[in-house]
Amino acid sequence: MFQSPTHGSLELPQVRERILTFLSEEPECTYQLVVGTDSQPHNGSGVDFVTAIVVHRLGRGGIYFWKRIVNKKTYVLRQRMYEEAAMSLQMAETVLALLHKDGVTKYDVEIHVDIGKFGDTREMISEIIGMIRGSGYRVKIKPESYAASKVADRYT
Repeated sequence: MFQSPTHGSLELPQVRERILTFLSEEPECTYQLVVGTDSQPHNGSGVDFVTAIVVHRLGRGGIYFWKRIVNKKTYVLRQRMYEEAAMSLQMAETVLALLHKDGVTKYDVEIHVDIGKFGDTREMISEIIGMIRGSGYRVKIKPESYAASKVADRYT
């Protein structure tokens, strides 16, 4: 089940319909489809992962949908960052499967990861970027990775 601040709780087919409606409202605009995941550990009792799907109408706002997965496993930072990237890739593939008949391709999707040049995640940048690029997607890191570091982060 996905959540949307605008549309409430939605199943995946409803997310598709909302995305297509949003795109059709202003077809002359430029859009960016972005997927990002953030996580929050809970004192040895597991990790909350939140994945966001953002449809950005460049210069004119956007809509987003998010989904929470709670994993009872304990992760070290490196494992958690790889899991975030893997969840984003999986969601991007799901979104593409939903929208491929509507002309959306891998070139239209961008993955945002919650890693950056400062902090503990800086050593993983080249590895995770390589993993995502190797899967055929464009990738952004902090501070440009708003789908992960702002949207998904809001719900962890």
